[in-house]
Amino acid sequence: MSAEILKALKEHKFDTPFPIQEAAIPIILKGRDVIGQAHTGTGKTAAFSLPILSKIKRNGPIQVLILVPTRELAVQVTNEINKFVRYTGIRTVSIYGGQNIGLQHDLLRRGVQIVVATPGRLIDHLKRGSIQLDEVKFVVLDEADRMLDMGFIEDIKFILFYVNEDRQTCLFSATMPPEILRLAQDYMKEPEEIRLNEELSLKTIDQSYLIVHEGEKFKHLCNFIKNRDKKQTIVFAATKQRTQRLANELRQEGFRAITIHGDLSQKQRDIAMYRFKKGNEDILVATDIAARGIDVPTVGHVINYDIPEDPLVYFHRIGRTARAGTTGKAISLVSQDRIDDFGRILRQTELPVHKLNEEMGIEAPILKQGIRRRYYGYQTSYAGKGGGTYGYRGYGYRPRFGRNVEQRDFNRNNRYRRERSGGPAQRY
Repeated sequence: MSAEILKALKEHKFDTPFPIQEAAIPIILKGRDVIGQAHTGTGKTAAFSLPILSKIKRNGPIQVLILVPTRELAVQVTNEINKFVRYTGIRTVSIYGGQNIGLQHDLLRRGVQIVVATPGRLIDHLKRGSIQLDEVKFVVLDEADRMLDMGFIEDIKFILFYVNEDRQTCLFSATMPPEILRLAQDYMKEPEEIRLNEELSLKTIDQSYLIVHEGEKFKHLCNFIKNRDKKQTIVFAATKQRTQRLANELRQEGFRAITIHGDLSQKQRDIAMYRFKKGNEDILVATDIAARGIDVPTVGHVINYDIPEDPLVYFHRIGRTARAGTTGKAISLVSQDRIDDFGRILRQTELPVHKLNEEMGIEAPILKQGIRRRYYGYQTSYAGKGGGTYGYRGYGYRPRFGRNVEQRDFNRNNRYRRERSGGPAQRY
């Protein structure tokens, strides 16, 4: 490493590398392509950026392209890299939807060496001719599985077409689905794999859960917040509407709460994150838009107010605490209709998750045979209420089975297509 980078590392008290850094940095310095499986919060930004920084020209053209799934992660990665390049003169810029594209164009014209971008907005710049990737020598695909989930796979292929094949490519992902491995096979040259499974066990997080009736969850949420230590808390909810309502109700109970979700403008989200990081608000109520884009070391607690259907989302949520070697707590409020979903999470975690019902003297509700309830954020649906096989179908309700699932997936994919084309859905 150069003396300037070492000075910045020392200034930020980065003395000992984390496992992913220790494994990846020597390989990247050798010029090899890398596939790294590492959980969020394990230091992978430094793992790929530090060796790349030592190999790029200062004051030159764009030489490094880092693709990320969300605007929050783009800002986070940029801020982290800026810590390392403070004394080098290397410039980094974030490119993402929701920010004025003219402003981004002005920043690019001043000259940058590293671009951290979401795929949709990067394609906008490529079509405008405001970004040239001819001189890019390093490409990083960060949170590749998340980009796959969001429908960005074709966008990634489109972008890589504009990058010289004589490049070094690094791919980092929390999971390795077959689609990711096929992408690596097509666009990487004999990559070396790094799979640090011990990092995925989240050993520094105390995980627990409480099974309660849906109507009692808010009461227990307030109790958990009152009994916590002074560290900040993130509360995850299923939808934007539910997130906003929870934040309002928490403020009515006297808590300092703020929210972040897809209906907020970029400016509103930036203000919310600024206030949370500064400690002006100590509770952040968020949708999963924040599950991979928040890096606040003072977060000591994550509370899952709603249980996600995908176990992977659970692990990314609780990864917002215990950042960079610290410890944290994760509590899940499991309503009776989400017991099956949480059971899948329990089967995948490597560490024990403590059930709090007995020690708190709370009897766990039992889901009656034949009743299927699905919560989608607007209301809970009960079989028999209003008649019909699936019961009352309120606004926003989608039955789990049948053609409606296909329609839901179709709508979801269209939303991602609109995002790539610069439509209103970019706020997700």
